[in-house]
Amino acid sequence: MNRLLKLLSLLLVAALLGAACGNDDDNDTDDDSGADTTAGAGSDDSDDGASLVVYSGRGEDLVQPIIDRFEEESGITVEVRYGNSAEMLLLIQEEGDNSPADVYYSQGAGFLGTLSEGGGLADLPEDVLDRVVDPALRSPNDDWVGVTGRARTVIFNTDVLSEDDLPDSLAEFTDPEWNGRIGWAPTNASFQDHVTALRFILGEDGAREWLEGIMANNPVAFENNGAIAEGVADGEVEVGLTNHYYLYRSLAEDPDFPVQNKYYSDGDPGALVNIAGAGVLSTSDNQDAAFEFMRFLLSAEAQQMFSEANFEIPVVADVEPQAGIPSIDSLVLPVFDLNLLLDLEGTVDLLIDVGAL
Repeated sequence: MNRLLKLLSLLLVAALLGAACGNDDDNDTDDDSGADTTAGAGSDDSDDGASLVVYSGRGEDLVQPIIDRFEEESGITVEVRYGNSAEMLLLIQEEGDNSPADVYYSQGAGFLGTLSEGGGLADLPEDVLDRVVDPALRSPNDDWVGVTGRARTVIFNTDVLSEDDLPDSLAEFTDPEWNGRIGWAPTNASFQDHVTALRFILGEDGAREWLEGIMANNPVAFENNGAIAEGVADGEVEVGLTNHYYLYRSLAEDPDFPVQNKYYSDGDPGALVNIAGAGVLSTSDNQDAAFEFMRFLLSAEAQQMFSEANFEIPVVADVEPQAGIPSIDSLVLPVFDLNLLLDLEGTVDLLIDVGAL
């Protein structure tokens, strides 16, 4: 338990550090202010007497419309506690068996993996698990599911490059021809998640070699993903390592935004898709209502709402992503257990060792 609390404390410090550094990874979804806000009714006034408590590491602007719709359709009263994913997880661990939470809704798989490792999540019904198209986007322990996907991409300036100019693999950006042309955000949570994945996909030595190769190419460090997109568009750099949907936010504001995504596939190390996901606490006294909520998160209606609001990738088969965004089943992902993203400590140590932090 001491090791787990140490890890959770590290995750919380990293999240707060990212916010202080301007880490906007999913600011639309993650409450980077660290503020603890509660929404929903505090008393049970639903038609059938059911109620539910959700601890959400995703932001109120995105989540609350989903909650409101679920309450309307199910008659279940939902109380939501909003905060940073790491601090919500730490709170669950501190509360232990007395936690009022029924559902933990996390910004990343690593946080869910931490709960899964400690036996803190209940097994999910098959009809919930089977809704997720790609088994790689749910827990191998069958106790959490991805709700929406966030693909790692390389964005590039279309005024100076075409997609054919980019390497066939993310690994090839270590070539000296990319010296001074790459933008990244090493303090960013999504980038650190990607490096954690690379440590398992390429091995520790392979991930170190890749990072050292990128460092040798003098990458330009930006404070967050949004700044990377602007830097690529402005010509400060030609390519950037980011999440897929930052481009679509920019295009929604400026259809002439001179940037395009390069999606890697075929098991390439650049093809990682991380998730925002959820699980039901093993200590929940309301598991039937919680499972109903999980079903709603994976319903076509909710998936469409997430897709339209934030350009995220649906994880179910019967909902198409927004125009230009690939479907989950069209990407061939590397074999990787997203639970392993909980190993942030080793990633931070590696980034410090190579001089990226």
